[in-house]
Amino acid sequence: MNYVPPRRSDGTIQHRRKMQPWPKDRPFRILSIDGGGICGLLPASILAELERRFLGGESISHHFDLVAGTSTGGLIALGLGAGMTGDQLRHFYVTRGPFIFPASKGVAGAVRGFWKWGKQKVRTAYDVKPLETELMEVFGQRFFGDSKLRLCVPSFEGRHGEPWIFKTPHHPDYKNDRNERMFTVGRATSAAPTYFRPLDAFGYRMVDGGLWANNPVMIGLVDALACFEIDREQVQILTLGCGETSFQVSDSQATGGELQWRNAIRGAMRAQSHNALGQAFLLVGKDSVVRLDAPETPNPIAMDDVDRALAELPNMARSLVEGAGHRINELFLHDKVAPYQPIPM
Repeated sequence: MNYVPPRRSDGTIQHRRKMQPWPKDRPFRILSIDGGGICGLLPASILAELERRFLGGESISHHFDLVAGTSTGGLIALGLGAGMTGDQLRHFYVTRGPFIFPASKGVAGAVRGFWKWGKQKVRTAYDVKPLETELMEVFGQRFFGDSKLRLCVPSFEGRHGEPWIFKTPHHPDYKNDRNERMFTVGRATSAAPTYFRPLDAFGYRMVDGGLWANNPVMIGLVDALACFEIDREQVQILTLGCGETSFQVSDSQATGGELQWRNAIRGAMRAQSHNALGQAFLLVGKDSVVRLDAPETPNPIAMDDVDRALAELPNMARSLVEGAGHRINELFLHDKVAPYQPIPM
C-alpha cells in the first residue's frame, strides 16, 4: 500500500498569527489572478499593456506587496515571482499555448474534437508532458521560497479532500512550502480535472486550485489581514479575470437531472467568484478594488481554445486597460512597493 501522509490541516495553528509590522502610512497592494487555462492570456496581456503604457516596460511586479493566483493565474503569479515581466508572460501564452493545448485543423480537427470529447469520459484530454516541459523551461530548479514576491497559490489535495494553499515564507509560521520547486507548485495549481492528470507528489495528490478558489481574491486579502498590522483602509486590490460564463437555472434544469446540470461546474465557479468579490468589497470597500475581466457571455472562450484566445484576448486586454488604466495607475503604479525579504529559517 502506498504511504499516505497526514492531513496538512492537522498542523493548523490554533491561535491567531502574530502580526508582522507594517507602516501605517503605506498601503498594502494585492494582485489577484483567476484561473482559466489558455485564457490566462487575458490577464497576462493586461499586465503587459499596463507595463507598456505606464511603466516604460518595467515589470509590474514592483508595484504589489502580495500576489494570489489560481491555476493559470497561479502560473502568472509564479512567473512574476521568478522575475518575469507581464510582457514575457504574454509571450509565453502566445508562443507556448499551442504546444500545451495542441489542436488540428479541418477534418483532422473534427476527428480530434470528437476523440477528445470521448476521451474526457474515461481519461484526461491532454498529455501533461508538454505542460511540464514548458514549466520546467520557465522555472527550472527555482525554489518557491526564492520568489521575489509574496505569493499565495491555491491547489486541492485529493487524497484527503482538502484545500491547500502554497505560501512563500512571508510570515514566521509559513515554513512548509519554501523548499518546494516552483515547477511543483505550478503543476499542482494547474492540474485541471479532465484536461490534465493530477500531480502525485510528496505523498499527496494535487488537483487544480480552481476546484474551490478559481478567483483567489479572498485568499490574498485574508492572508494580508492575518499576517500584517494593517487596517482594512490600507488595502488596495487589483483583481484580473479570464472571462466569465453567464449562468442561469433554466426550466429544464429546474426539473431535470444530471444531463441538464452537466455545466453546473461553470455555475459554481461563477458563484464562487462573485461571492469572493462581494466579500472583498465588504471588507475593504468597493472603491479600493479594481476588477478587470472579459464581458460576461453565453459563448465564452474554452480554456483550451488557443485559436480564439489568440484572436480575441490581446485586443480585449487593450480595451480594458483603455477604460481602467488611469485609475489603476493612480492606485497601484505611481510608486514602487518596498522590496520583499523572505523570513529566514
